[in-house]
Amino acid sequence: MPKTKADTRAADSRLKRKGAGAGRKQTKKAAKDPNKPKRPPSAFFVFMAEFREQYKKDHPNNKSVAVVGKAGGEKWKSLSDAEKAPYIAKAEKKKEEYDRTIQTYNKRLEGKNPSEEEESDKSRSEVNDDEDDDE
Repeated sequence: MPKTKADTRAADSRLKRKGAGAGRKQTKKAAKDPNKPKRPPSAFFVFMAEFREQYKKDHPNNKSVAVVGKAGGEKWKSLSDAEKAPYIAKAEKKKEEYDRTIQTYNKRLEGKNPSEEEESDKSRSEVNDDEDDDE
């Protein structure tokens, strides 16, 4: 049976896809800073933290994470806006706290200049005094 144009096009596209990434070099991602503050949880995750504890007390034999997650999602959907309000308030409070900590973190990063050498235990004035003594 002769090949049709559709057959050859499909085969060509598969070949192109396979070899498309072969010639590229993968770039390394920048290393994550372990001192960077973690993002705050959303209202849903604040709710889930409490829900997990309660669910484990009510269902001690359940070992499935998926079941707990599904049950928590269904419960969250069924809550009214008034019932969600305390979780939203907690999430907002944590977000404000995060904003403050990330601002101080960013200020610390701006203060460091990566081209400068690490400073010794001596203050700058002591270092300058040592240089004056040498002359």
